[in-house]
Amino acid sequence: MSIHRPYSVPMPKGIKNTRVKEWESFIIQDDRYYLQAKLSNLKYYRTAFVIIYDRETKKRLEFKKAIPGGAWKLPRFLHNAIIESKSYRFLFRIHTWLDTNNIHLELNVEKTRNRPAFTAQATFDLVKGNTTPMAVSLLFSERRNMYAFKALTAVSGDLVSEKQHIRFDPAKTIGLFCDFKGYYPYRMQSTWVTAMGFDSLGRRFGISLGENQARESFKNNENALWLDGQLTPLPPVKITRNGNPSSDWIIQDMEGMVDLVFTPKELGHDSSNSILSGSDYEYSLGFFNGIVLNSAGEEIPVRNVWGAGEKLYLRI
Repeated sequence: MSIHRPYSVPMPKGIKNTRVKEWESFIIQDDRYYLQAKLSNLKYYRTAFVIIYDRETKKRLEFKKAIPGGAWKLPRFLHNAIIESKSYRFLFRIHTWLDTNNIHLELNVEKTRNRPAFTAQATFDLVKGNTTPMAVSLLFSERRNMYAFKALTAVSGDLVSEKQHIRFDPAKTIGLFCDFKGYYPYRMQSTWVTAMGFDSLGRRFGISLGENQARESFKNNENALWLDGQLTPLPPVKITRNGNPSSDWIIQDMEGMVDLVFTPKELGHDSSNSILSGSDYEYSLGFFNGIVLNSAGEEIPVRNVWGAGEKLYLRI
């Protein structure tokens, strides 16, 4: 918002603010459970999305809602700030507290006729994970940009659903937290893939790769690898699919640092269209295989590592 003139013509502050889209999200997973949640403020409307997947039983719980208007105000800083969505039978709160190297999460969804209740609380511990976060600013045009903050680290906490209590052991649980803001184009197109696990030496690792509309992607992108908390910025990647949404995703770069195949197992799709806006969101859960290299040139094998692929088209 401090950019003097992001567009070629002057705009009042209120109108300029409507062009800034923002969201915060997190993924938590251990060797069995996958939990993902996201709060988005698209200014004309807001969305909340939660998914829990049990790899052993192949059972998926999902919650989503959209609310007209952009009353949520996502944090301008992460050193000590809270964003929450609270409504009938639903609570979702993120407390980013980087002054203490922690991020706290609370989630509570009450039971309905078609969905059991589930409650979760978790803490991302950047000290225990010895984590170096990534923060980038990427240009869409000469004066319009996007910002992204990402951190992958150890997670502790609890998840309760259908009288089942799951404890997130920080020695076995990994989480990725993301914060995005930007003057995204009126027609936004982005693809992301995320995977995390432990290698053969027991080291925590994870990747977060995106393909978006930013300029000069060879110099600036949001791609990252973490190995035992150490960050390696990765080159731009090309993410392609050969056929329908259930076909493999091929993820490769031009420098030989990323060579992965994502095989979807669980598919989801959500779309909406109106005169003023439209969206098409595909999300898949599945397995990654291949290799990635860190900055030291060490090859990290990726063997049946669980993760997600997302493809978003947004017109707003």
